[in-house]
Amino acid sequence: MPISECDTCGGQYSWRWEEAFHKFGFNDGDGQVETYQVEHVLTLAGYVVEVRQWGFHNTVIISIKDNSGCEFIDVSSSDYTLGYDDPRTYLPKKIVRLLDKNLPEKDAD
Repeated sequence: MPISECDTCGGQYSWRWEEAFHKFGFNDGDGQVETYQVEHVLTLAGYVVEVRQWGFHNTVIISIKDNSGCEFIDVSSSDYTLGYDDPRTYLPKKIVRLLDKNLPEKDAD
């Protein structure tokens, strides 16, 4: 899991990039929200990313487009439900590999 410094105690805060796509990620938005780090990785790779606060819940990524405007998250899809289903099942493999490479799961020491 990516490890960030905890904003509260300065210790290690473990999280998963998938939480940036889940309505209830980052402890339902009550934890340290790291969606901006996922957005940053995608933006550096050339994607245009839209992030939105989901009510009182988590801040989530709701749109990823390439430079041609092709959308990779279909919010009206009947194949998955944005905010609830695993983003690994609906994001293109290329994006999943990018996020896995840049925000790998690793154990906290």
